[in-house]
Amino acid sequence: MINRVVLCGRLTADPQLRYTPAGAAVATFTLAVNRTFTNQQGEREADFINCVIWRKPAENVANFLKKGSLAGVDGRLQTRSYEGQDGKRVYVTEVQAESVQFLEPRSNDNQSNNQSSQQTRNQRRYEEDPFALGQKIDISDDDLPF
Repeated sequence: MINRVVLCGRLTADPQLRYTPAGAAVATFTLAVNRTFTNQQGEREADFINCVIWRKPAENVANFLKKGSLAGVDGRLQTRSYEGQDGKRVYVTEVQAESVQFLEPRSNDNQSNNQSSQQTRNQRRYEEDPFALGQKIDISDDDLPF
């Protein structure tokens, strides 16, 4: 039997990290996944899919993802049920994530720092490399080794 789920979407809230009595980390989060078609009003709707991930990947999700983060989830669909406070049976369907891919840089602060350091590196490269500025360099055929 095949039970495989692959999703790409944005977190609707910060992940919730908890620990079992045995000490295993478990993170839960909801992923908003856009549908590929529009409704009658021409608007794109989304599905809100509950996801669960365990152990070290759960801690990574809690540390590096936040509301609005773009993430890819690979896992399997699982259903479970429990008795609610009102005595009625509650059924839950969720994705048991086996891996979560972070599809964006961690934060805008890091991104702006990376951009400024990249600009500094590019400036140094331009100062050291005359070809980087697009200037013509006069080379005669006698200068070429072939």
